[in-house]
Amino acid sequence: MSTTSMHGMWSSRLAFIFAATGSAVGLGNIWRFPYTAGEYGGGAFVLIYLLCVAAIGIPIMVAEVMLGRRGRQSPINTMRALAARQGAHPAWQLLGWIGILAGFLILSFYSVIAGWTLAYVLRAGSGQFLGIDGPGSEAIFAALKAAPGQLFAWHTLFMVLVVLIVARGVASGLERAVRILMPALFVLLVIMVLYAAQAGDFGAGFAYLFTPDFSALSANPGEAILNAMGQAFFSLSLGMGAIMIYGSYLSSQASIGTNVAIIAGMDTLVAVLAGLAIFPIVFANGLAPSKGPGLIFVTLPVAFGQMPFGALFGAAFFLLLAFAAWTSAISLLEPMVAYLVENKGFGRVRASLLAGGAVWLLGIACLLSLNAWSGFTLFGKGILDLFDYLTANVLLPLGGLLIAIFAGWILDEQVSRSELGASHGAWLYRLWRVLIRWVAPLCVILVFLNKSGLI
Repeated sequence: MSTTSMHGMWSSRLAFIFAATGSAVGLGNIWRFPYTAGEYGGGAFVLIYLLCVAAIGIPIMVAEVMLGRRGRQSPINTMRALAARQGAHPAWQLLGWIGILAGFLILSFYSVIAGWTLAYVLRAGSGQFLGIDGPGSEAIFAALKAAPGQLFAWHTLFMVLVVLIVARGVASGLERAVRILMPALFVLLVIMVLYAAQAGDFGAGFAYLFTPDFSALSANPGEAILNAMGQAFFSLSLGMGAIMIYGSYLSSQASIGTNVAIIAGMDTLVAVLAGLAIFPIVFANGLAPSKGPGLIFVTLPVAFGQMPFGALFGAAFFLLLAFAAWTSAISLLEPMVAYLVENKGFGRVRASLLAGGAVWLLGIACLLSLNAWSGFTLFGKGILDLFDYLTANVLLPLGGLLIAIFAGWILDEQVSRSELGASHGAWLYRLWRVLIRWVAPLCVILVFLNKSGLI
């Protein structure tokens, strides 16, 4: 078993924590979490989400990092090698392919949405939202989505930024970027929360996030739970190969369990802080918290346009979104690049350009589905919406389920004990073993069956 990766290694435990947190902290926390919580009644959804993180997300994240560090290769090659060592069927490498596919599809539409954040940095900073009302804000957002040329330009710029970082490698690219971007992201987020406490209705926002209203879930509890689980997977970057490849760059001496607990805690903290930054502003301006995806790009610009220093803080907020998207996007591209370097003999720059170019091309189809191709649907959804649904509700939970089964049932127990540094009497290891073998897989399966109408 190799103790290092051919792609490089994190220089320190802190570098891994920053990188993995950067992968986990993204639009899933700051854009997707608040509007999804708003759609399912606030506090009730938050409670289910936190339970999903604790009982499913953290155990699977530990398993994914462990498999990555054990294999020291791209997800596909890691699963192929680990399956061979355990005498398991070579089809287990499909787990790696599911992760690569999920990351590929997510990044294709993620880049389009990240392009919106870049566009809104300029719009907010130039004062376009000053004094604007709801219909005016909706018109600006609709005009952006209806302009394929603008979307193409912002999508292209964002993908160029992502490829530039990934092409530079682990130490010079990924690690250096997250060491700058992650502290900057947290500083911006804290500033936004302080601003919301001063200029918004902080009490109403706090109560909305932390007071469960289970009546909001009664119409379709299975859908709410599936969305909470999908949000946990999306937010923690599970099942898409990113955490596995980042784990392959982690030192053999580092504690996986401790690091994952810190990463999950920081990720959840960002999601909660994002809600505390957004909902007080929403309630102070009499706006709807259940606005859906338009919560960030339609509702908040109205609030920023009516607040003191709204242009400055609006620009800062959308810059925060752009930073979060950037740190996540580089982790989504990395598994594809690693695979091309390992299997095709490409140099890192060539592999980054090829993988990034393929994502960029698919992203064009996603952005066109918002305008020129809006009449084209598959299974009743446009391309971007279909990719979002397929990844969050199918591929990521499926990938997590297979990770749990492999780590809990296929991988030799002595291997997992060795990687997790657990003695035979370690109660935390025994708890993880129960969660990864029984609780996490059964929860995923039950929610899938409920969604399909079988139970």
